[in-house]
Amino acid sequence: MTIKLTDQEISDALAQLKGWELREGKLCADLEFENFISAFAFMTKIAMHAEKIDHHPEWRNVYRNLSIALTTHDAGGLSAKDLALAHAIDQELGR
Repeated sequence: MTIKLTDQEISDALAQLKGWELREGKLCADLEFENFISAFAFMTKIAMHAEKIDHHPEWRNVYRNLSIALTTHDAGGLSAKDLALAHAIDQELGR
């Protein structure tokens, strides 16, 4: 079973992530791209990474907007897996 992060670990992580916030116990980010193709291409890159680490985001894409929510269901909250995926997303965004 995956270990759930403490409130302090989550707070420390949020200080290091850009554009992420805690909403309803999930690590969330809202992104805007140039157009639908750019948003979908980004999602494809992240999907490949998520599949490799076997940790998949909850996300919603409408035209050029992408909303991402990360949580680890078997931990009952946020885990190191969520932070790793958030950092990978940030890296792909160049931030």
